[in-house]
Amino acid sequence: MTAKRLRWWSWIHKWSSLICTIFALLLCLTGLPLIFHEELGPNPAIDEVVEPGVRASVDKMIAEALAERPGEVVPYLFYDRDKPMVKVPTAASMTSAPDTFFYKVFDIRTGKALSVDQPNEGFLYVMLRLHVDLFAGIKGTLFLGGMGLVLTVSILSGMVLYGPFARRLRFGEIRKRHSNRLRWLDLHNLLGIITLAWSGIVTLTGVINTLAGPIELMWQSNQLLEMAAQNRGQAQGDRKAPVDLVLANVRAAVPGMTVTTLAFPGSPFSTPTHYAAFLTGDTPLTSRILKPAIIDAASGEVVAVRDMPWYATALFVSQPLHFGDYGGLPLKIIWAVLDIVTIVILASGLYLWLARWRTSRAAAADMRAASTGFAR
Repeated sequence: MTAKRLRWWSWIHKWSSLICTIFALLLCLTGLPLIFHEELGPNPAIDEVVEPGVRASVDKMIAEALAERPGEVVPYLFYDRDKPMVKVPTAASMTSAPDTFFYKVFDIRTGKALSVDQPNEGFLYVMLRLHVDLFAGIKGTLFLGGMGLVLTVSILSGMVLYGPFARRLRFGEIRKRHSNRLRWLDLHNLLGIITLAWSGIVTLTGVINTLAGPIELMWQSNQLLEMAAQNRGQAQGDRKAPVDLVLANVRAAVPGMTVTTLAFPGSPFSTPTHYAAFLTGDTPLTSRILKPAIIDAASGEVVAVRDMPWYATALFVSQPLHFGDYGGLPLKIIWAVLDIVTIVILASGLYLWLARWRTSRAAAADMRAASTGFAR
């Protein structure tokens, strides 16, 4: 590599890193507790039952939730992936923002209400919002996606610069007898190349996750409408099929899969005359990929079942790769260690720039002083 090209790559690496470092540090710091969101989140006591396969009436759970919140509606049901629980949110309207929901949690086997903190409150919720959108909605999410792209440029340019650097030292060598700046430079480069693949994967999947909002809109305006068009539904005022019947029909139509979410008619993920159920499989991969089903709201009959389009599947696959929550606690620990190493890389990069900037300022001041003295 020529000296001119080396300076060019060095300029790209410096400025792309400076632009995104503060936000990358924020994402690493907030992402660390989110890796363990299942372990740190609510863990209500679940009673042992004689017949674990028995299911209580969901309609009764909904009625109990609404009785506590008069004047509100239930836009969704959310089933827990690992525990026999269902979250029943109530809201002022079917299109209310999720952060305004009030959740009532039930044991799906007994119908017993469980005492659980609200998921849209507390430490983990603050960490999640900072990590996802900086409390700025879709604008904050897209901004962080842009910072992720800049971080990708920083990672790639750092990889290019590592080649000429590595020719001068043995792999893993730290020049301990030199200045602090050189020691930190060697450590920065070593940790950067060790975590290169992981950093690239987490950054790119994070960028994909920031596109969740636009991807949802694409699905709603394309596949959802196409599925609903197969049966327009019967508008019969407020008459709707019992939720227990809807769930039974969905499970019969898609055997071997589990309902994770049920969107009620009029919510953003359904139509005014249809329920929308979202199901997953039972393997590590299929448990992350949703399969939508549309159900006629009046009759409870399943209208259509389809696979998600490729762009939505890419989003679902990227999410567990980003948080490392598809391989149990050991993988989460590995993800956390790599996250901490990345924090060291980012902090050391900022230190190296500040140290060089101070050195340059001091050198410039010495030159000005020397010039002044010479002039006298």
